Amino acid sequence: MIETRQLTKRYGDLTAVDNISFKVEPGQVLGFLGPNGAGKSTTMKMIAGFLAPTSGTATVCGYDVSDQSLQAKAVLGYLPEGAPSYGEMTPREFLAFIADMRALSGKHRSQRIDDVIERLHLNAVLAQPIETLSKGFKRRVGLAQAIIHDPAVLILDEPTDGLDPNQKHEVRSLINAMAKDKTIVVSTHILEEVHAVCTRAIIIAQGKVLADATPAELEARSRYHQAVSLTTTNVAAAKEALSRVADVAAVEIDPQDHRLTAFPKPGKQIFAPISDLLKAQGIPVSELQLESGRMDEVFRTITQGEAHA
Repeated sequence: MIETRQLTKRYGDLTAVDNISFKVEPGQVLGFLGPNGAGKSTTMKMIAGFLAPTSGTATVCGYDVSDQSLQAKAVLGYLPEGAPSYGEMTPREFLAFIADMRALSGKHRSQRIDDVIERLHLNAVLAQPIETLSKGFKRRVGLAQAIIHDPAVLILDEPTDGLDPNQKHEVRSLINAMAKDKTIVVSTHILEEVHAVCTRAIIIAQGKVLADATPAELEARSRYHQAVSLTTTNVAAAKEALSRVADVAAVEIDPQDHRLTAFPKPGKQIFAPISDLLKAQGIPVSELQLESGRMDEVFRTITQGEAHA
C-alpha cells in the first residue's frame, strides 16, 4: 500500500531524509519514531505528495506520488503536523469544502460528512469558527478532513501531540478502529503511542532508518528485557537476597523511589526463583514485575548512538 525506495530529500548541504526504503502493508499501523528534526515530517510530506523528493520514489496503492500525484492523493488521507485549516471557517463549512475538493457528491457526500462529525464528536462545535476551538477540537477537525473520503491509506503526523489524556485516548481508539481495513502511518515522538496503536515501528534519526521492528522486538533490545523489578520496605535484605540468585547478573536500586531491579544473565529466566526466595525469606513485597523492556531506553540507545557516531 505504501512503498518508498531510496527516498531522499536535500536542502543544499543538509540531507533531511537519507536514502529511506520501506513498505507498509494493508492492516498495518506503522509508528514513525524519531527525535525532533529526525526527518519524520519531511518523509511524510513526500509520501503525501506535498514535497518533491530530491531522489528516490514513493508509491501509494501503486501510484507514484510524483508521476501520478492526483491518483495517489485520491486514495490517501493526510493530517499534517499541527492540523492546519482555515480558521475563519466553522468545522461544518471546512468539512463541506474538503468534501467538494474530494469530489464527493449527492447522498454519499452528506453521509460522509455526517459520519466524520459523529466519529470525531464535533456536533458541539460545528457552528464555531475553527480559530476559536481548543487544540483538541482543532485536531479532531483535522482528523475528520483526513478521513472524510474514506481513504485506503492514512498519513497522520503527530496526531495526539498536545492533547490531554482523554483526547489522546479518543484519537488512539479511532486509529485502532480504522486499522482493520486501512494502511496507517503515524509519526510521533511519544513512545507510549507505539504500544497504544502500532503493530510495527521504524526509528529514524538524522534522516536515516536505524531500526524497523515490532514494538515487542524493540523492547527485547532493552537491558530491562526479562529483568525483575520489585518494591519492598526492606530494601537491604531484598538486595542481598536477589544477589544470591544464581542467574542474576546484577541488582540495581533506583535512587528516587528505591525500587529494585534484578537483571538476568543472558538467556536466563529469574522471575520464578526470585519470587520463591522472597516468599521463603518472608521479605515483604508490594509489587513484583517481570519487565518486557523499556522503549525509552531502546530509543535513546539507538538515536543517541547515531548522534554520537
